[in-house]
Amino acid sequence: MTCVRFMENFQKIAEKCLFASLNFYQTLDKLAFMKTPSLKQDFLKILFVTPEAVPFAKTGGLADVTGALAKELSSIGHDVRIIMPRYYIIDKDHWKLKKHDAPLGVPLGRIGTCWAAVYEGFIPDSNVKVYFIEYEHFFGRKGLYFDETGNGFLDNDNRFAFLSRAAMELSLYLDFIPHVIHSHDWQSAAVPVFLNTVYAETPLARCASLFTIHNMQHQGDFYEGLMDVLEVSWDHFHPQGLEKNGKVNLLKGGIYHSTLVNTVSPSYAEEIKTPEFGWGLEGVIRDRGADLYGIINGIDYDIWNPETDKLIAANFSSDNLEGKDVCKADLQRAMGLSLRPHVPVIGIVTRLVFQKGIDLLATIIDKLLEDMDIQIVLLGTGEVWSHFYFSDAAERHPGKLGVFIGYNDQLAHKIEAGSDFFLMPSRFEPCGLNQLYSFSYGTLPIVSARGGLNDTVINLDERTGQGTGFKMFDLTPEALYNTIGWAVHHYYNSPELIRKMKQRVMKLRFSWEESAREYQSLYYEAVKRRIGERLFFQEFPCFTN
Repeated sequence: MTCVRFMENFQKIAEKCLFASLNFYQTLDKLAFMKTPSLKQDFLKILFVTPEAVPFAKTGGLADVTGALAKELSSIGHDVRIIMPRYYIIDKDHWKLKKHDAPLGVPLGRIGTCWAAVYEGFIPDSNVKVYFIEYEHFFGRKGLYFDETGNGFLDNDNRFAFLSRAAMELSLYLDFIPHVIHSHDWQSAAVPVFLNTVYAETPLARCASLFTIHNMQHQGDFYEGLMDVLEVSWDHFHPQGLEKNGKVNLLKGGIYHSTLVNTVSPSYAEEIKTPEFGWGLEGVIRDRGADLYGIINGIDYDIWNPETDKLIAANFSSDNLEGKDVCKADLQRAMGLSLRPHVPVIGIVTRLVFQKGIDLLATIIDKLLEDMDIQIVLLGTGEVWSHFYFSDAAERHPGKLGVFIGYNDQLAHKIEAGSDFFLMPSRFEPCGLNQLYSFSYGTLPIVSARGGLNDTVINLDERTGQGTGFKMFDLTPEALYNTIGWAVHHYYNSPELIRKMKQRVMKLRFSWEESAREYQSLYYEAVKRRIGERLFFQEFPCFTN
């Protein structure tokens, strides 16, 4: 990209940065009342209800967030517990899960009472207790949400209504009444609905709720008869409740019924107020705007650290990048690429779906590889057409394009460590984690200026040499081609600039410690709103009014 092109985009960049900054300070203002305890910490009882969590079950960033955030909150001192399904893929022996003696009865409306087994374990190297709900009829399958053809299970409505209801029943059974229940995405969105309805006359009624939207696109739209499975009064089947276009929308119910709502980046919190990103619920989000927050995800540096990573060919640091060259050669061998140390390698680890802009890449993949002296490695799975398309493209460009359809954790680490650039042309990205992993490994992101990508990546300023990556502002094949070309141009013509950028991004830190403190403030605020100021300050005397 020339300086002229950069100047054309400069105003856009400045506006985006200003917007993000204003949003950040507005968030601080919202939480300003909450003073961090200095002499005495009053700890919270926190229950996560989630469809997935690392290291047990994962389809995407949601699992990384729930597992890592729970560990960090526990390290602060909070009593954090997780309830999730015991899917077929979760090996009870491997994780040393202990079975509870008594079965758990879970009322499911017109379906009747379902009797489930409960297993108990811990997130490794932590005090986070995890309760696994085992019900073979719903969770004894290979996939979490989709069958082998990529279609969602037809009974996903009942499966995750069951999970949310089981969480309520298990809390009562264990006599674990948390201060706050933190539910994640549509799969556990019924939890705040239950708190305000079915369980309004139980000890759980005092529990505050925080509902995190990890992806607004996926909402849990189901037939209206789900109301009779939930056993929630039909009085709540209306546009300010669970109804959307004549169906039950679990995400909508969770947003309206939760004490507080958050997304996983400040920019995404603003974007979902618009029709482009709200997926029909932008009005609901605007209704809850005063209770909506955006918190950037952190990453687990115990896992994503090039100095200690055991899954890569050689360790390295910002002070010594020699190991990254070893990792590059190892990646080239692993993906069947030509062993060329001086060619830029562009890595991609993603779900192969429309959201991730994978169709934009498909449009230009041949032109990219024909016009530019580059190599591309792609790891992912998703829409079936993309599996065949990119596999065929790899055959057309031997030695330049390596494709692995599926997911392999070790290969994901190899790609982060061995690539020079990491490509994320997402149409929307609530937060994004791979750009943060890339920073840690000195791999420069090439991203769309959307959501968390816009909040975390600073566009290269060619005048000063400052920046942490390369942004595209127009989601077109041409813009993607040009932005990749801009990065590749500097790789070949400004090697010292690229080296300094790699060292700079490796020193960045997006730790869960900071994010957990922000979540902690949200929890306290949610509890305060739920039980009232008088009871709050009695229960948490370390805070002052």
